[in-house]
Amino acid sequence: MSGSLAPADEAGIAAAVLAAAAAGEPLAIEGNGSKAGLLRPVQAARGLSTRGLTGITLYKPAELVLSARAGTPIPQIEAALAEHGQHLIAEPPDTRAVFGSDLPATLGGIVATNLSGPRRIAWGSMRDHVLGVRFVNGQGEVLRSGGRVLKNVTGLDLCKLLAGSHGTLGIMTEITLKVLPAPEASATVAVPVADLAEGVRVLSAGLGSPFGVSGAAVLPEGYEALRGPVALLRIEDFIPSVAYRCGRLAAEFPGAILIEEAASRALWRAIRDLGPLGAAPGEAIWRLSARPSAGAGLAACLGGRALLDWGGGLVWLAAEASEANHRRVMAAAEAASASFTLFRAPDALRAAVPVINAEAAPLAAIAARIKAALDPGLLFNPGRMRAGG
Repeated sequence: MSGSLAPADEAGIAAAVLAAAAAGEPLAIEGNGSKAGLLRPVQAARGLSTRGLTGITLYKPAELVLSARAGTPIPQIEAALAEHGQHLIAEPPDTRAVFGSDLPATLGGIVATNLSGPRRIAWGSMRDHVLGVRFVNGQGEVLRSGGRVLKNVTGLDLCKLLAGSHGTLGIMTEITLKVLPAPEASATVAVPVADLAEGVRVLSAGLGSPFGVSGAAVLPEGYEALRGPVALLRIEDFIPSVAYRCGRLAAEFPGAILIEEAASRALWRAIRDLGPLGAAPGEAIWRLSARPSAGAGLAACLGGRALLDWGGGLVWLAAEASEANHRRVMAAAEAASASFTLFRAPDALRAAVPVINAEAAPLAAIAARIKAALDPGLLFNPGRMRAGG
């Protein structure tokens, strides 16, 4: 890559896209580059970063709405929300340790990858809380979708398309989110289990209870003094409510222990950021999404370390970065009707294998038409998701 542009405003982003279109030069789109090892290496001669577009442009705590430029670091947004007792609903992960980055993720990067943490099972994904976006398309035009209020019917909902598109459809310059009050208290019911399958059954029982579980994960290596696998059920709310509900939930599982407040918050931050997975720097990390009943089987497909989240429906695997292991993951995902993502791997492996599931022909045709409408010159992140596209 010959260099990376980082315009200071939206007009600069649009001008850079127009210049790239005129020259027929594809662009590698990024924020702080904190997730550069995700999916395939981009095939582009020049980078275009939104890191110069920073700052919160609108925040109305009483209306639960925040707008910020795409390059705004997530910690800056979280700090502003915390001052008013609010938080990002989807609990997006901090991937610095996973990808070995010194810089934090940006708002645009988190929305573009649609990364969500443990709270997704209760409150939805990052995509679900995007109210509006401003973005630059492949012709250098500045477009807007959605709005800055919780209820709006402004035009086509392109927000859902851009969230999770990995920068292949447009360059988001400003994003508006719904936010919520942060819970006053957090506590976790930890249940020792014999194996991952039993752990998933405990999670299912907890999620099916009336106690409002907001996190449900299985740690294969246990938690602190606990040996073997442990199922974790989190409850967040007001202090008296959390105490009552945790007590009732723990009574459902003999041998359960209670992890309270600071320790509970630290534990779920670690789960959010994949700390318990214990992935070594050179190892690959796979992310699989499936029905929870298939989670334990998928976790065993490599015989290595695994972390189950979302009630067993999200499986993280860490193992040697090899094509053989990747083929095993792909085969297990196909057998379980699951989706897979090669979340982290050396460039050589990422370039050599499919990093996500193949699309069914009807969906691929729709995706091609959307790409042609928003990025007709195929400028944005070519090769990021699939070879040759």
